[in-house]
Amino acid sequence: MTSAPAELPRKAGDLRAAGHLPRSIKAEIRDNLLQELRAGRDPWPGIVGFTRTVIPQLERALLAGHDVVLLGERGQGKTRLLRTLVGLLDEWAPVIDGAEIPEHPLDPITPESKRRAAELGDDLPVRWIHRSERYAEKLATPDTSVGDLIGDVDPVKVAEGRSLGDPETIHFGLVPRAHRGIVAINELPDLAERIQVALLNVMEERDIQVRGYTLRLPLDVLLVATANPEDYTNRGRIITPLKDRFGAEVRTHYPLDIDAEVDVIRQEAELTAEVGEPLLEVLARFVRHLRESTAIDQRSGVSARFAVAAAETIAAAALRRSAITGEEPAVARPVDLEAVPAVLRGKLEFEPGEEGREIELLEYLLRRSVADTARERFAGLDLTPLAHAVADGNLVTTGERVPGRDVLAALPELPVLHDVAARAGVEPDDSSGRIAAAIELALEMLYLSKRVAKDADDDTTVYGA
Repeated sequence: MTSAPAELPRKAGDLRAAGHLPRSIKAEIRDNLLQELRAGRDPWPGIVGFTRTVIPQLERALLAGHDVVLLGERGQGKTRLLRTLVGLLDEWAPVIDGAEIPEHPLDPITPESKRRAAELGDDLPVRWIHRSERYAEKLATPDTSVGDLIGDVDPVKVAEGRSLGDPETIHFGLVPRAHRGIVAINELPDLAERIQVALLNVMEERDIQVRGYTLRLPLDVLLVATANPEDYTNRGRIITPLKDRFGAEVRTHYPLDIDAEVDVIRQEAELTAEVGEPLLEVLARFVRHLRESTAIDQRSGVSARFAVAAAETIAAAALRRSAITGEEPAVARPVDLEAVPAVLRGKLEFEPGEEGREIELLEYLLRRSVADTARERFAGLDLTPLAHAVADGNLVTTGERVPGRDVLAALPELPVLHDVAARAGVEPDDSSGRIAAAIELALEMLYLSKRVAKDADDDTTVYGA
């Protein structure tokens, strides 16, 4: 992280002379969000598929100054969306240098900082912190304590001679340390009820109660949280008073169309080999079929991370095949899809009664996804010449040990092959691996429509009569 610009004021007096005024975190976010909207800029970089649904609701909540709960199944981008809130903060914010929590130099709130401000006056030292330091995130777990979130007595300070009744013996927890910032709590229902009560007190009463005494602190935080609908509504593990304190509940969702699903995969996946758009479409359709399947526990959901992991898996399969065959560059082909079911079935929750059928179900839905993608890509294209060529004895063998050039060499020169490549987004002078990927997709479509036969074993697949 770069240091704060040198020209920024370094003392409270200079800050006051510059006309700087304290501003609440919610007013700061509101002003910056309005500035982005008026300028026509996107305040939510990297967020895909929420433009007309989730984003308008969240923006209205922030403009209203509400604390927010994002409600949705796993893998819907809730945490990523919360992290983008950092971009709505001022890039640099002044704090009292040496203070335990990030207090504004012109508006101290702890007894120690008030005493220092009174003693030093305009010479109170100022430090500037980057907006990334004003976002605190906590994964709620059953063992989270009041001390973690709110604070506890610091035995070291007591040992130094302070009494237990001295407010300065408190070691502040995450929420007070996020003063003038954003506190994000993931999986809020997993907090024990007594911890939720402590959080309620901070949100509503703005005081901290530790070990029997109260320290009144006008904390200024934006509290945002995520929750799974099953936890939030069925098990009822968010106490009613706490739910009432959140001004807005925003429902998230999985991508609503194939293009958005592909965009998420392309953005999030770290691919070690080239994966073309047709195969990403296959994975996008695969995930959507899984979300519609009665054999999958839809209460758990099918995370977008499943599709991302699937893309990374077929890229790794292509890279391995490239190393074995010596073909460069490494390009994923439909044959690499075979690695997906066995590797990723553990990421899904199946309904009772489906034991032993998991791989069979995944393979079936994957074949459907390939067929749907091929029909969409090759709609209106007459593949009869390719089917006849294969039926006339031009057997096409593919597999993890078969390079793309061998797939092409098995077929005669056919004009339809150029059309197939074009429909798959492949240029005529592209590598043999890219062209072979398009042809394999067409052959798989012909097989699924029963126009050619397929003989498969562990190492190879042969398309023929």
